[in-house]
Amino acid sequence: MKKTKFIVRIAMCVALLIGGQLALTGISGVEIVTVMLLSFCFCYGIRQGVAIATTFSLLRCLVFGFQINVIVLYLVYYNLFAVFFGWLGKRFAGKVSFAKTVLVVVFAALFTVCFTLLDDIITPLMYGFHKKAAMVYFLQSLYAVIPQTICTVVTVSVCFHPLTKVIKRFDL
Repeated sequence: MKKTKFIVRIAMCVALLIGGQLALTGISGVEIVTVMLLSFCFCYGIRQGVAIATTFSLLRCLVFGFQINVIVLYLVYYNLFAVFFGWLGKRFAGKVSFAKTVLVVVFAALFTVCFTLLDDIITPLMYGFHKKAAMVYFLQSLYAVIPQTICTVVTVSVCFHPLTKVIKRFDL
């Protein structure tokens, strides 16, 4: 029964992540994946968090297309994200307070910036950009990282605590 619950939980979480990403695709800089995956990892731990992150990173390609740089970026970033927030959930014993929420918001914002910086490394390397093109790619990414970081701060601040309560209550 444990294996079945493990698989069903991963499937439900991935479906929610892909649905959330798809629903907000048209709004630049606005996303819900960060707070949702963060909450799943925080509540379920590293093992399930990594399974959710990996499955999401691969299955989302069926909706958004197969771009090798994006697949690599998502597999690297979201698995590191899952390990960190799974560990943090264990460290905090799954308990959420105001001070812990503030800390989670700060870490989520830092991870959001790291996502863009990691993309600024992976994409130019994979596509063989020259130095000037890589610099232009980096500078253009600044226009995306600012609203994404603001969105992360707002969504994690507002949604993290209620999401973790729902996840724990219904043991999704």
